[in-house]
Amino acid sequence: MAVPKKKTTKSKRNQRRSHHAIKPANVTVDPITGEYKLSHQLCKTDGTYNNRQVVVENDHLFDDDDA
Repeated sequence: MAVPKKKTTKSKRNQRRSHHAIKPANVTVDPITGEYKLSHQLCKTDGTYNNRQVVVENDHLFDDDDA
């Protein structure tokens, strides 16, 4: 088994942990809807990404009128 020869100092321990902090979420304002959204994510309200329509809602697919 690997066993350290020397005790890790507080300084070295803290230097290693310097990148462990929780970073804030990168929230932006959607230019079309004006709502907050995460960067590089699909807008949930209108289904757009990068100012292009990606998701189209098809309400007629689940209508019971045809059955």
